Amino acid sequence: MPIEQGGRVSWGVDHLPYGVFSRPGQAPRVGVRYGDRVLDLAAALHDEVFAAPSLNPFMVRGRAAWQATRALLREKLTNDMAVTEAHLVPLEQVRLHLPFEVADYVDFYCSLDHASNIGRIFRPDAEPLLPNWRHLPVGYHGRSGTVVVSGTPITRPHGQLKAGVFGPCVKLDIEAELGFVVGTPSEMGAPAGAFEDHVFGVTLLNDWSARDIQAWEYVPLGPFLGKSFATSISPWITPLDALPRIPGPPQDPEPLDHLRRRADWGLDIVVEVAINGEVVSRPPYASMYWTPDQMLAHMTSNGASLRVGDLFASGTISGPRREERGSLIELTWNGNDPIKLADGQTRTFLEDGDTVTLRATAGSITLGEVSGTIR
Repeated sequence: MPIEQGGRVSWGVDHLPYGVFSRPGQAPRVGVRYGDRVLDLAAALHDEVFAAPSLNPFMVRGRAAWQATRALLREKLTNDMAVTEAHLVPLEQVRLHLPFEVADYVDFYCSLDHASNIGRIFRPDAEPLLPNWRHLPVGYHGRSGTVVVSGTPITRPHGQLKAGVFGPCVKLDIEAELGFVVGTPSEMGAPAGAFEDHVFGVTLLNDWSARDIQAWEYVPLGPFLGKSFATSISPWITPLDALPRIPGPPQDPEPLDHLRRRADWGLDIVVEVAINGEVVSRPPYASMYWTPDQMLAHMTSNGASLRVGDLFASGTISGPRREERGSLIELTWNGNDPIKLADGQTRTFLEDGDTVTLRATAGSITLGEVSGTIR
């Protein structure tokens, strides 16, 4: 059971990500990953909330229950393996499912480097950032019904590409992101309150993007069909308590009071983007201008309520260097500077048959990967 990998604790008691799994002929249920096995929580903890086919019934119990369960699991896996061993199932014997029922999906635009790159690409003779960008975390509502678990094939979308033209997307792209899973709701008409009281954990997320459809449709209301066809997430949700926290980057001007940081919710996570197995970039989450607590505060500042299973994402993670860009539109500068793969092929945007895989490390742990193949 490989838990130590090159000095890095991948799936040990410092991680314990949650997911939903099933064995042949059995219904899906909740487990945590430990090494190369899944711990059946309903059996190991004698709690029927984990016999549900999603994390939602457990998440709604709230932060105190999340922390108590995590502490109990760490104790059992450290000191009670003789009993726990019977409830560990090898990964090769299970199927992994979407880990929670997605209520709403919101995508943000929180990377200064990504937003600046996009501005330079499409507005080369103007300021890269629009006037509001440094004053609030810009976002849009996505489509919860097309959030899919890693491994789900992605069908190339069709749409209007320009006036009078409907056809398959030819600028199919990825966005390497981090998703945040809401575990407890908030009341309509009031701000959500403390970030850690509502957010259960994080998941790697790929927000597939049809850049040509998006370019034609997004003025004046923003992304719609260029984004809504698919969003992939990892089958594993890493608890907040497993993540190393760091201060967020400086912000100028200082945000309004409701957006000021009350705690350090910068995250020390490095993402890896691979196309057909070859790593093409390593975006650093630590450089994200807007932190997740600010996203949550902004999302509920008008009185909008949270629901159990809400998912909100960071937007494309990009750093200042080319090899740290989290989308192909940046890596290839909208197709004008193709990337070269080791086998001699080049890419501007994704081709049919391409497989994109996102991986990430957070301090001493490895997050669950997310992958999808274009068909």
